Amino acid sequence: MSNANLGGSDAILQRRAETLVAEAMEDTRVVLVNGARQVGKSTLARLVAGRRQGVWRSFDQARDREAARFDPEEFVQSEQLIVIDEVQRYPEILLAIKARVDEVPRPGSFLLTGSTRLMGMRSAPDALPGRVETIELWPLSQGEIDGQPDGFIDQVFEDLGSLRVESELAKADYARRVARGGFPEAVRREGRRRAAFLREYLAGLVNREVAQVAEVQRGPEFRALLQLAAARLGAPLGQAGLAQGVGLAGATVSKYLAVAHEVFLVKLIPAYTRGFTGRVSRRPKLAFVDSAVGCQLLGLDERALVRPGAPLGGLLESFVAMELARQATWSAARPGVFHYRTKDKMEVDLVLEDAQGRVVGIEVKASATARGEDFRGLRHLAARLGGDFLGGIVLYTGRSTLSFGPNLKAVPISAVWTAC
Repeated sequence: MSNANLGGSDAILQRRAETLVAEAMEDTRVVLVNGARQVGKSTLARLVAGRRQGVWRSFDQARDREAARFDPEEFVQSEQLIVIDEVQRYPEILLAIKARVDEVPRPGSFLLTGSTRLMGMRSAPDALPGRVETIELWPLSQGEIDGQPDGFIDQVFEDLGSLRVESELAKADYARRVARGGFPEAVRREGRRRAAFLREYLAGLVNREVAQVAEVQRGPEFRALLQLAAARLGAPLGQAGLAQGVGLAGATVSKYLAVAHEVFLVKLIPAYTRGFTGRVSRRPKLAFVDSAVGCQLLGLDERALVRPGAPLGGLLESFVAMELARQATWSAARPGVFHYRTKDKMEVDLVLEDAQGRVVGIEVKASATARGEDFRGLRHLAARLGGDFLGGIVLYTGRSTLSFGPNLKAVPISAVWTAC
């Protein structure tokens, strides 16, 4: 699907999560679609509601919030599906939903959307264990934008040896995708109009959403922390260094990062330890849920990203990490996404591990040339894991798939969304 297809309604885009929502509605009483603002949650919910003749309510509307507060039990009474959009604006309604689905345990009774990690909110009652399935909706994947299969994860777990991709994309093309990101509104726009959307998106999120969720009143400090984190992408998260860099207390930095995670600005990628003894780092890495947000924070567009000295490497790694995190939610393999680093700085950018303990290691390089030394961390991890290590891949901005030994390959980054 090309950008031209994005000129109208989001409804013409086939979201991978739509199938997951439909499946959950068949056997689960409450389905929650969680994700950042402006990723298409309401559009997806309206599609489902229309097909099931559901009742639509939105807590972005004062009248619906007030009705829920006045008589929550009546608010959730219906023989039809009830959709509640932006439910985090009044999470206390979850208690009434619990009572209703316990009384009438019908699958597909409620479809909720939320722009925070609702079940982790301090104000959200612990009301729905065993009754709810949460599906995260991310910004558009590159495959959703281009009409490509997004099948890389299943390909490498099923038959890594057959992975062969030739790409026409060059470094400038990848920089363009990083700067564009995946918000539907940003994908539709170009140049200054895209920058205007991202600027207003960030301002609104920091000044309103973040303040509402966690009573963070110091917007400039919060933004300064995000800017510094964007400049340090690709390295394990060092909260002490961030605190020193922005002049904040360590506890404040921890709180702000937790809030940024809660409202889907960032994703924390845990360290891969697998019970290893020895000098293995346990610090997570940080990735921006949408790569365009990281670029906006640093004041970089697609042209600036390819200039000498630009921080393309970290932003590109974050971009790939989030493409794989999206894909992991709908793939058959459903792997966890980690990173690996020893105290001796032997590292692998991304580690995918499935439920059977099988592992694929991935390095991300902004270079158009792959070298043997790029596989150093992958070979180290292979030696530690033995037969559980399926293979290692260096994703790079070159155009050909190259072999660097048994189960070690350099592959164009575009394989992430074009492989099937």
